[in-house]
Amino acid sequence: MFDLLGMGLRIILNPSTFLLITAGTILGVVFGAMPGVSASMAVALALPFAYAMDPVIAIAFLVSVYCASITGGGITAILFKIPGTPSSAPTTFDGYPMAQRGEAGKALGFSLIASAVGGLVAAFAMALVSPQLASIALEFGPSELFAVSFLGISVLSCLDSDNIVKTLISGLIGLLLACVGMDPMLGISRFTWGSSTLLSGIEMIPIMIGLFAVTEVLKQTAKSKKIEVSDKEKNESTKMKTVLPSVKEIWETKGTMTRSSILGTVIGILPGAGATIASFLSYAIEKKVSKHPEKLGTGIADGIVASEAANNAATGGSMVPLLSLGIPGGNAAAIMMTALVIKGVQIGPLLIKTQPQYLASVFGSMLITNIVMVIVAMAVAKVFAKILAIPYTILGPVIVMLATIGAYALKNNTGDVILMAAAGIIGYMFVKLGYNSAALVLGLVLGQMSESNFRRAYTLANGDLVKVFTRPITAVLMIACVLMLVYPLIKYILRKKSW
Repeated sequence: MFDLLGMGLRIILNPSTFLLITAGTILGVVFGAMPGVSASMAVALALPFAYAMDPVIAIAFLVSVYCASITGGGITAILFKIPGTPSSAPTTFDGYPMAQRGEAGKALGFSLIASAVGGLVAAFAMALVSPQLASIALEFGPSELFAVSFLGISVLSCLDSDNIVKTLISGLIGLLLACVGMDPMLGISRFTWGSSTLLSGIEMIPIMIGLFAVTEVLKQTAKSKKIEVSDKEKNESTKMKTVLPSVKEIWETKGTMTRSSILGTVIGILPGAGATIASFLSYAIEKKVSKHPEKLGTGIADGIVASEAANNAATGGSMVPLLSLGIPGGNAAAIMMTALVIKGVQIGPLLIKTQPQYLASVFGSMLITNIVMVIVAMAVAKVFAKILAIPYTILGPVIVMLATIGAYALKNNTGDVILMAAAGIIGYMFVKLGYNSAALVLGLVLGQMSESNFRRAYTLANGDLVKVFTRPITAVLMIACVLMLVYPLIKYILRKKSW
């Protein structure tokens, strides 16, 4: 590991490489903070710049864009309740309420520190146990990946413990929406009603922009007497600057920080999972294990830390199978792999032994990026925060305009704009009726992964369900699912007995 660290530092501390990594970090934070630009899209947009670079430097540059874009997504999630990237959606649960209380600077500070810690944990995990972790990931077949996605579904009830039935219904609606599009096994269209937009399934980004950004504008607009930002809020926003938490405050979140960083790294390693699932799972698990679960969602640091530490750790985790086995852990990793292959790099198990400079370069880039991005994101957040001083009668339409551009820019398709608008209206109805938009997003994220992996596992087992569920890792994960599902009931019974 120390040889790798030395090699990585020699590569990235070259002045020109360091400048490129810093530029990649700035690009990543700005791209990540823009609604509609996912982390994989940010890497794709940065790809042309990498073509002219040496392959070792190019991978370091792209990794810096990838990591920083995930962090950038948290800025608008906290300030405007618009998740810059899908993985930042859970950050809105506690970040936005904190910003509404005039604690936006503090929320951003926790977000940046958690992102940096999560990224650094994943970087060290990658350098220390990359081959071993990749071997474990290879054991994950369709049935294990189904169990992981079912674990995510089983924690739906944690998203709103006061309204479990409506939360589960919201999640089921998300699962139903995930069925729209081409059948993953048979290749026939389902629930598309002849629409070409729906053939590729329901895109998550327009849905998320609609559910979070448009819904929030509709909510504020409905409050006819409260649309204008108060003088106090204006003063707070113009003075707003990112406030890094004290050592004591960070220490108080040590449990959340550790759990979320480890979980994010592990989820990131699994092919097809990724930062979005990591952040949702981490937040839901935090609600299960927290000593004060009722406070999550009201604007506390633990909620921000759980989401941001996990999604940043997942970025490092996704690089493990890519560099160890040549298997991309997510879309952004796949784009990076393409760039390396075009450069003539032979990705695969021998890469670590024959060309360790690539792993060293990624390791060094992640170390530097996770430190530099704290400074960069503080500056970017300050610029974005000034927007909070604009009266909401102007800011609301501007948010809708940006949301529309973000949805349209995804595929230059007006169908995605219609999806976003419909999601905004549905989100507003959800708020009024007490349903949970986040559960719908989680169902949509996990639906396709659950269905396709279960059907593959079922086919491989020749229709024998016992074979599907008795594989060791699957069995352990399914037991964990059952425990999570019955935990609220056990808790209720124990509480009743104590009376």
